[in-house]
Amino acid sequence: MSDARKIRVLIIDDSALMRQLLTAIFQEDSTFEVVATAADPLIARRKIKELKPDVLTLDVEMPNMDGITFLEKLMRLRPMPVVMISSMTQRNAEATFRALELGAVDFVTKPVNGIRDHIGELAHEIRTKVRMAATARIRISIADPVSPPPDKALVSSRNVTSDGVIAIGASAGGTQAIMTILRHLPAQMPGIAIVQHMPPKFTAMFADHLNRVSALDVREATDGEKLCPGMARVAPGGRQMELAREQGGYVLRVYDGPAVNLHRPSVDVLFRSVAQMAAAKTMGILLTGMGNDGAQGLKAMHTAGAHTLAQDEASSVVFGMPDQAIRLGAAREVLALERIAERIRQWSA
Repeated sequence: MSDARKIRVLIIDDSALMRQLLTAIFQEDSTFEVVATAADPLIARRKIKELKPDVLTLDVEMPNMDGITFLEKLMRLRPMPVVMISSMTQRNAEATFRALELGAVDFVTKPVNGIRDHIGELAHEIRTKVRMAATARIRISIADPVSPPPDKALVSSRNVTSDGVIAIGASAGGTQAIMTILRHLPAQMPGIAIVQHMPPKFTAMFADHLNRVSALDVREATDGEKLCPGMARVAPGGRQMELAREQGGYVLRVYDGPAVNLHRPSVDVLFRSVAQMAAAKTMGILLTGMGNDGAQGLKAMHTAGAHTLAQDEASSVVFGMPDQAIRLGAAREVLALERIAERIRQWSA
């Protein structure tokens, strides 16, 4: 960070109202200094070179160059922390998800109408995520250039035990991390349950994208669905997800429960249910993310006899969640992201 006392922020948004409101949000906290605002990426490009901010906030839809095109160029030429702030529309949701793929640290969705009425609710989230982004490690997503299309072969129950379950939890930086893991797993895998901190719309989109790049059958989870070998299910945004046992197998319970650790879905909710239902026949993996969600749940899995992993600091965008789990003694192994898929394959063999 260029100034130990303040986080220097550049706000990029074509709306004069949003630039004004975001500036006011940061001015309420002496941790931040808004070094400049920009109405479009071309202006922003000059100000980045001149002022060297610590973090950018970036809108999606802007004149002269859209936010995603700008982010792609930025991450190639001058990688730096970016928090996307855009309206919750289907088009912007797709663009924001693309921004996470390109290396944006996190995102905040703003209401389509009545921004002044909701800005107070967003202020804490915006400041928290920008503060976190200032210390994040930027990971640029690079796809394997010659990766063949995933083989969606049918999974034989003779090759993969139906008793095994893999539970994965992540937050900031998790979309890239989970993609890195799943795209290197074969179809012959125990059932995988995933909690990624995301609001509604984004989780279904995330699951669809994972399904395109993975040999596994990946979808957003539905209540009462059996978790079988060869499939991965992503907890829906805005709902909780647990594992339950039914008729000799496992099913997913998806419900409108209260937030846990401020999150819905919560990693702790999934991990604790896995500890109770599947015990020693499971693997728990806690990946990059801000806060402590999942740490206590991973500890419960560890105590129940599960094999537990935490992502290491060097490969985490944000080391909060894995760090808390490691401090609790919840992780049997601490691994770099690039080694986790191989370890899963070894465990499930």
